[in-house]
Amino acid sequence: MSGPGGQVVILEGGTVATMDGAGTGLGAHGEEHASGHVVVRDGRITAVGPGPAPEPAPADGVRRVDTTGCLVTPGLVNTHHHLYQWVTRGLAVDDGLFGWLTTLYPVWGQIDEDVTGAAAAAGLGWLARTGCTTSMDHHYVFPSDAGDLLGAEIEAAREIGLRFMPTRGSMDLGRSQGGLPPDHVVEDIDTILTATAAAVDAHHDPGPDSMLRIGVAPCSPFSVTAELLAESAQLARDRGVRLHTHLAETQDESDFCAERFAMSPVDYLGSLGWLGPDVWFAHGIHFDDAQIATLARSGTGVAHCPSSNARLGAGICRLRDLRAAGVPVGLGVDGAASNEASSLIEEARHALLFARATGGPEALTVRDALHAATIGGARTLGWDDQIGSLEVGKQADLAVWRLDTLPHADIVDPVAALVLGASPPLDLLLVAGRPVVEQNRLVRADEDELRARALQQHRRLMSRARISGR
Repeated sequence: MSGPGGQVVILEGGTVATMDGAGTGLGAHGEEHASGHVVVRDGRITAVGPGPAPEPAPADGVRRVDTTGCLVTPGLVNTHHHLYQWVTRGLAVDDGLFGWLTTLYPVWGQIDEDVTGAAAAAGLGWLARTGCTTSMDHHYVFPSDAGDLLGAEIEAAREIGLRFMPTRGSMDLGRSQGGLPPDHVVEDIDTILTATAAAVDAHHDPGPDSMLRIGVAPCSPFSVTAELLAESAQLARDRGVRLHTHLAETQDESDFCAERFAMSPVDYLGSLGWLGPDVWFAHGIHFDDAQIATLARSGTGVAHCPSSNARLGAGICRLRDLRAAGVPVGLGVDGAASNEASSLIEEARHALLFARATGGPEALTVRDALHAATIGGARTLGWDDQIGSLEVGKQADLAVWRLDTLPHADIVDPVAALVLGASPPLDLLLVAGRPVVEQNRLVRADEDELRARALQQHRRLMSRARISGR
């Protein structure tokens, strides 16, 4: 779909929630049209507004989509994930974070290119089926002789058709040096920096039509040395890419930073160059007021992962306080081994419910939750100039949710139906104007084949790790 006479897609008749409001705080939701239209040409939005669509200029082809009974939203943006974990779901289901990691690190130490590719394709396929158009991935386990793991998941994203921001993760602080991971799954710092630079140079596309951007993502203060954190920050800024890591996921981590560095997690990362609008942290459950203020002043973002945090009993992120302070906040499903559902629309619901459970009914609105899942996520990834809202000139990444079926038909507010109701059927998912899901099925990949590949690699991995599986 290129050139001035390229294909046009016209969506009209349904509710349109644009999420085009300015700012990062509460209440910035943008326009909504009870019966509206969106027009797409050459992968970009050319019109959005109330009522029927204007007649398009001559084009090679025009596709009209009747969205009556549907809600049209920006595509959802996933700001934290570990795709390789898709084939290790259902293990250590009653453990907290450290017990869960202790169980799973020996399994993850056996992954290879085939495992990673199958897991990523299945995980990204399901993300698409639940309304996600852009996903990041934090891959930090690189066993020796495992093949091109980053390349395998990049190919999976191309297969499914999603916009993708994989990050080259790393661990160099093994158990023998006081870190959490076993020594056999960590790398030395020179290997990490060389491989990270090579990944950015080979794959990162900073252009406005990019489908693929790369980030730099050492794993966490428990598994990474200060030297690696500082060197990674320098490398990322030299190459103009973003920085990501886990932070303040458990109270133990705060205690660790206080005991070892005499600083809070945010101050420790800040001392190593890890604050700024090109940085976002995963989880951020245990930030105090001072740390939230530091994040806000520096423009540092947070990926809120409510389901995974609850599954591991880690706590509840202070979402309202972060957003009220102006911190960019997006949502993440986190790794599939700590969130077997891996549905981003479910994260919006859980973010809302958990915020209200701790802060009362006015802590977060349904539109705040949708904001975090769309433009909030895009801002957290530094991609909000191109995606995250339905605005003229932006990429046509959008979801069409069917709300006229039994679970939703008599819910008065369509945004509430989406966020608070059961996950609705997905009539259409466009990424850069190209269909990825239609009528609740993937367009570019065969779901039965994805399932079979993932199950085959799950069994193979369990056999290698000597764990009983299905």
